[in-house]
Amino acid sequence: MKQQGRVLVTGGARSGKSSFAEKLCMKRADSGMYVATAQAYDDEMRERIRIHQDRRHDSTYAWETVEEPVALPELLDTLGESQSNAPAVVVDCLTLWLSNVLLQAEPEGTAAMEDQLRLQIGRLARAVQIYPGLIILVTNEVGSGIVPEYPLGRIYRDWAGIMNQRLAEVCDEVFLVTAGIPMEIKSREYLI
Repeated sequence: MKQQGRVLVTGGARSGKSSFAEKLCMKRADSGMYVATAQAYDDEMRERIRIHQDRRHDSTYAWETVEEPVALPELLDTLGESQSNAPAVVVDCLTLWLSNVLLQAEPEGTAAMEDQLRLQIGRLARAVQIYPGLIILVTNEVGSGIVPEYPLGRIYRDWAGIMNQRLAEVCDEVFLVTAGIPMEIKSREYLI
């Protein structure tokens, strides 16, 4: 079964976003590609990655995993080149990808960093919009908490909100996951 569509899954930390995104992919496609954006810089992150990997490996579903911490738009463009054979993709997660892009550009200064974020978010939105297969994007809703006390944290929080809005615009469906319960907040029939 070949499905198309663009889906954004958002919510807080440990809300069940990734599990929901994986189940949605398994329901809509015969196999899937899991694009992981996390980088294992410490033991705690390595453990988080292992838990996600174990959940997919324990499944009978055919997952292929690709790790891409920064060049996500380029990867999606490459995967989408085969219009008739583009894989169903779960990207987990966009806020980690954004953090990777931000930290890579940080030494250039705030103005250059924000220019790079704007450029990369635009590239990502375009790649998602033209992707010919099913694509499910996992992101975090980071703007509902306290205002970070340091400038880089505030820049990250603001750009995560901008990114989420931009991707929600180009997606057909948007789900908010809270306490493991997915709520559809934008459907294919949604009109403004």
